Amino acid sequence: MPDTPLSRRAVLLGAGGLLLSGCTRTLGVDGLVDGFTTAKGPVRPSLSVTEQTARSEVMYPSLTDGGYELPEITYGRFDPKYRRQLVIDPTGEPPGTIVVQLQERFLYFVMPGSQAIRYGVGVGEDGLSWSGRGRIQYKKAWPKWTPPPEMIERKPELAEFRGGMPGSLTNPLGARALYIYQGDQDTGYRVHGTPQWWTVGQALSSGCVRMINQDVIDLYDRVVEKTPIVII
Repeated sequence: MPDTPLSRRAVLLGAGGLLLSGCTRTLGVDGLVDGFTTAKGPVRPSLSVTEQTARSEVMYPSLTDGGYELPEITYGRFDPKYRRQLVIDPTGEPPGTIVVQLQERFLYFVMPGSQAIRYGVGVGEDGLSWSGRGRIQYKKAWPKWTPPPEMIERKPELAEFRGGMPGSLTNPLGARALYIYQGDQDTGYRVHGTPQWWTVGQALSSGCVRMINQDVIDLYDRVVEKTPIVII
């Protein structure tokens, strides 16, 4: 991860199997949050599991996406507080903003009406992270992952991926990646999925913000490019 002049507190995306180092959809689009009404009528979020979609012991059902089968996640292997859920917004940021609280290991997508969708995240280790204000410059589904030179120097075994690892179930960026810029500069940090969903809630990555694949797909579908993001 690159050194930036920004505050060196934990941040953005962590990746999956290798633990590396990836918006605002117009509010009021179908599929957002319970209790909000738009010109299209009431809109509801797709929040994890219902009795119709999974067994009671399943927190997140399996999901087929892009030709890949994401595994189900069961209770007992995952702290329920990190499950996707609708909460009262604690951030004070405008609707459509992404807020990552590093110490709490939560990512909020701020909604109208003083509410937010909260997701559990994994964050970077001390000294490998970034915090500040930026924007989601662009986003990708099943992205290629290319380790930066600094990471290859720390982990020479990653040199085989110098030209990039194609998207897959084992790719550290998971099913989706949101690319964070500050001004015209790529920060090198991402909000992304991870194949190691059990690491959500921990500080293990090389600085990025990692999410359960089912959650990053949900977030990806709610945001658009140029969405503001705050890492604190």
